[in-house]
Amino acid sequence: MPEGTYRGSVAERSKALDLGSSLFGGVRKPVVMGRNQSSGVTEFILAGFPTLHSMQTELCSIFLLVYLLTLMGNMVIISVVGVDPRLQTPMYFFLGNLSCLEILITSVIIPKMLTNFFSGQHTISFTACIAQFYFYFCLGASEFLLLAIMSVDRYLAVCHPLRYPILMRGAICIRLALVCWAGGLLPVLGPTVVVALLPFCGHDVVIQHFFCDSGPLLRLACTNTKQLEEVDFALASVVIMISLLLTATSYGHIVLAVFRIPSASGRQKAFSTCTSHLMAVTLFYGSAIFLYVRPSQSSSVGTNWAVTVVTTFVTPLMNPVIYTLRNERVKEALRDMLKKGLAACSGHP
Repeated sequence: MPEGTYRGSVAERSKALDLGSSLFGGVRKPVVMGRNQSSGVTEFILAGFPTLHSMQTELCSIFLLVYLLTLMGNMVIISVVGVDPRLQTPMYFFLGNLSCLEILITSVIIPKMLTNFFSGQHTISFTACIAQFYFYFCLGASEFLLLAIMSVDRYLAVCHPLRYPILMRGAICIRLALVCWAGGLLPVLGPTVVVALLPFCGHDVVIQHFFCDSGPLLRLACTNTKQLEEVDFALASVVIMISLLLTATSYGHIVLAVFRIPSASGRQKAFSTCTSHLMAVTLFYGSAIFLYVRPSQSSSVGTNWAVTVVTTFVTPLMNPVIYTLRNERVKEALRDMLKKGLAACSGHP
């Protein structure tokens, strides 16, 4: 058997995994792995949550429940926005796109993580890992762009209400949405190709995370990745900070405009249209800046997974709650859709 190659049954592989040790409390590592053309690695081991190893079953149950609720909540938003004429506006059109992105981002990570939990294998193929890396970051970049566009939409609605129907007419909204979806594809493509060509060591290729994140993956490379980390830092800074600047500027103008409204009821109504978006933006940007807008990501992988839980589980779950429970128009549309569904089931017109 060539050096660096491991073959055998599931039981044998499990024994091999138990031979290694981890920086994070005894996670199992393989002694050797298979080879591919560039690095000798055909699959990785995802460490998951090694410090919470005794709670694996509980964590799996919680994550499965959160994932199902996230899918259901975002699908409900997409459905109600698509069928209710009262929600055929730019704000809810972009909200539907945001829900689509949330479903895709969580689906890139959580199903594989749950499969590993249930199977006990904790492996991911080299190709699947690179694909997960690419789609997570390109969809994330698209979401940053979309959040910036949504903030501009709120700025125009509050500060330029008379020109708003012209500035944000249907054709323009569709083009802006397409720019957001396509805008995340190209910036991430180059770094993904470089990561795929990196020489990874043939021993102890355990990704200290529950998915193929940038920092933990670069830490496994058998070469100096400082330049690649600098490129990642620059790209993350451009995408996140520019979209954040646009969002902050838009909301700054909104706050100034709201304070100029003479009536208290008018100010409250204007703020109510923006607070939901602002809550979601603060949560998403805060965790993303902590994770990716720093010169070195691989040096602090021990705390990454805890913050990533916020962007992977909490934010996609909270968005439907924030945008529905705090929005009277959406709640009214949901009630009407539910009534129509019950009437159809009972056979009454």
